[in-house]
Amino acid sequence: MRCEEVFHDTYNRDPDGLAFCPYRISPLGAHIDHQYGKINGLALDKGIHIAYSPKYNGVVELKSLNFPKRAQFHVASIPDEKVGDWADHMRGAAKMLTEKYPLRMGISAVIEGTLPVGGLSSSAAVIIAFLSALAKVNNITLGDWETIMMAKAAENKYVGVNCGKLDQSCEVLSRKDHLLYMDCKDDSYELIPLNPAMKPFKIAVLFSGLERSLATSAYNLRQDECKAAAYNLLAYAGMDYGKFIDTRLRDVPVDVFETYKDRLPDNFRKRATHYFSEIARAEAGSEAWRKGDLDEYGKLVFASGKSSVENYECGCPELITMYNIMTETNGIYGGRFSGAGFKGCCMALIDPEKAEEIERTVTDRYLRVYPELTGKYSFHLCDSADGVKL
Repeated sequence: MRCEEVFHDTYNRDPDGLAFCPYRISPLGAHIDHQYGKINGLALDKGIHIAYSPKYNGVVELKSLNFPKRAQFHVASIPDEKVGDWADHMRGAAKMLTEKYPLRMGISAVIEGTLPVGGLSSSAAVIIAFLSALAKVNNITLGDWETIMMAKAAENKYVGVNCGKLDQSCEVLSRKDHLLYMDCKDDSYELIPLNPAMKPFKIAVLFSGLERSLATSAYNLRQDECKAAAYNLLAYAGMDYGKFIDTRLRDVPVDVFETYKDRLPDNFRKRATHYFSEIARAEAGSEAWRKGDLDEYGKLVFASGKSSVENYECGCPELITMYNIMTETNGIYGGRFSGAGFKGCCMALIDPEKAEEIERTVTDRYLRVYPELTGKYSFHLCDSADGVKL
């Protein structure tokens, strides 16, 4: 890895350790983890690598191969508010760790991301990789759920993104050649192995050429719309409800939604429609995966992408164009936006034997519409992988 070479060039010695956290895709269960829905997830064999060594003076010294400016802070004096640069994710991770454990050791770290930023939950991946490394040099052993919830808190409380736990769960719990099927209400999950009857597939990541920031997108607004839909539906039905901040669409029975959905403002109704249809797709998808029916699974993924456009109303023109091209491309079982859909990338499950033809077809058609993104758009093939490791 380049991060190891750069670490050696910077500090004139080899790093003491290497942390890796994979990126993730969520083919089904999009946009509903924060409403306590159900999700399908896979970790990728591409992600964030961090070469690191302890610093005995408590200083955290960070260099990224993806961003030009270095960052530095002390474990005993982490800023209470985010600074506004790429290193806020690491400050947030360190902040959450110090709230539970005393830290003596700092860390020297060189960070490397192996795919373009946007749509694969690189923010969760860099937090988890850094959190794991910082815990390691301080002789702290974090459990899986401890890691997940600390990483989530770093994004929620420090960076300012009201994400659910989908990203962190996929990047910690996933195992190679298994589909993670998780209920975000009670955190129960299953790792469903590949059925021997399933057709061979690769995971294609198609980067639009546009990066995005969830903190400045409509991501948080969509969550508020989902909560508003749930609050109204519970009120219409005469059901108990508490504080708005604690309300989720998972609190609403399906029959209550069907009975009162037409009373909702259009935007609230659309968000709720996506939620209830997506949780059904996540359930159906887990069964299709279990049976090895990749064709059916792919159809559900395409349907999820359609609902994201029409009901959840995310996706910039570039991603919508790419999604439409994928639905018309031979050899793609299913695909959709990856992540929140506000710029970033698309993912697809594809026939490996048609990978070159798929890359050529999608690339040619996409760049014909957006020639200015030539050199920024990119196509990548991935496999599934295990979660975070040191």
